Amino acid sequence: MKPLLILVLPLALAACTRAPQDAPPPAAPVTVGNAATPAPGQADALAAHHWHLDAATSADGDRIAALFANPDKPLQLDFADGRIAIGNTCNRMGGEATFDGVHLTVGQLVSTQMACADAALMAMEREAGTRLAGGHAVTLVAGDPPRLELVNAAGDTLVFIGAATARTRFGVAPERVFLEVAAERVDCHHPVMPDYRCLQVRELQYDGAGLRTGAGDWGPLYQEIEGYDHQPGTRNVLRLDRYPRKDVPADASAVAYVLDMVVESEQASAD
Repeated sequence: MKPLLILVLPLALAACTRAPQDAPPPAAPVTVGNAATPAPGQADALAAHHWHLDAATSADGDRIAALFANPDKPLQLDFADGRIAIGNTCNRMGGEATFDGVHLTVGQLVSTQMACADAALMAMEREAGTRLAGGHAVTLVAGDPPRLELVNAAGDTLVFIGAATARTRFGVAPERVFLEVAAERVDCHHPVMPDYRCLQVRELQYDGAGLRTGAGDWGPLYQEIEGYDHQPGTRNVLRLDRYPRKDVPADASAVAYVLDMVVESEQASAD
């Protein structure tokens, strides 16, 4: 096996780097009317959705093209437990975030340390760190889908469209699991798709320090993993959220797997 990419388990993740330092300083809080606290459900609405970048313009009205280097996977924001996570860039970035209903303040951003061969993705990451750090005036519009508009201290306007998170869709908290996915799919007897080829997987266990403590038996997985695109010839270890499904048909799985992150990846050598 020839190593392609090894990422450190988030349970033991200690090596981080600060996001670009040329971000504008936090803006003074922006107040709309007499609002001082979030309207009921506003903070919940932020956390209940993945926010995908739909438009971005600078103060002079020019499109910020560097933020759209990944059109198939647009820049994504997630909010939970007083933090913001920024995804679909070269590295995963995150930091503290406070929201008072009209103003969002994003603290110092840190990121994982993975080099990308794609210079456009690296530039996208730098732009995201610069434009998102600091203070933002917020407009949150309910709808299907909802819309989030952020205006930072420099006058940049970023517009995001919301998509319900898996937890919102399934209505329950997930179980966190790790699956190792073999490099190649295998033949299997799917109940409704006769030509379907299953992922070959086994469950892994880790202790609190991120050290592997056990592994289950290999077996076929008779379903896809939401958010995961398997590449033939590549073995992966995935951190997943496992959700119980409601009103499950007799020929369907009682659980759904949703990708949280790829922990480890390795390219299989050709025989």
